Amino acid sequence: MSEFKIGIVSISDRASGGVYKDEGIPALKEWLAKVVTSPALHFEERLIPDEKPVIESTLVELVDMRGCHLVLTTGGTGPAPRDVTPEATLAVADKEMPGFGEQMRAVSLKYVPTAILSRQVAVIRKQALIINLPGQPKAIKETLDGVFAAVPYCIDLVGGPYIETNEALVRAFRPKSAIRKKP
Repeated sequence: MSEFKIGIVSISDRASGGVYKDEGIPALKEWLAKVVTSPALHFEERLIPDEKPVIESTLVELVDMRGCHLVLTTGGTGPAPRDVTPEATLAVADKEMPGFGEQMRAVSLKYVPTAILSRQVAVIRKQALIINLPGQPKAIKETLDGVFAAVPYCIDLVGGPYIETNEALVRAFRPKSAIRKKP
C-alpha cells in the first residue's frame, strides 16, 4: 500500500458549533507529519459535536467507506454528561484493545492527577485501529508520545500498511520477525 489513511475526528460541541477554533485536528496532523515517515499520509478530517449517533456514524464511515487504517479521536472522554466518545467507540468495535487506554492514563498521570478521570479507549474495527485521545494539544502530544510505538505493529496485525516512524521521536516496536528490511 502506498498510502496510510488516517481519520482525524475532533469531537467538540463548541468547536463544531463555531464558538471557538478547533485545535485538535491541527495538533494531530502536526504530530503525525513529524513522526510517520512512510508510507505517504492521507488525512480524512472531521469536526463533529459530542453526539453518540454522530460519532458512531463518523467512525463507521471513516473505516468502512473511506478505508482508514487508523482513526484518532480527540475530545469527549471525560466524565461530563456530554462526554460520550468512549461509548460511541465501543459501540462500533469488533475488539477492544484495553492496553491502550491503560497506558494512555498512565502516561497522562505523569503530568496531571486528573488523568484518572479519562475514559479513553482503543478498539479494532475491521482493518482499523481507533484510539480516543484527550482534547488538549499538549495532552494529545504527550499521550501519542507514550503509546504510538505500538501502533504500527497493531496496524500490521490487522492488515494495514507497514508504517515507519522517525526513530528520533518515536521508535515503532515490532518483534524481530516482523521487521522489514529497508531497500
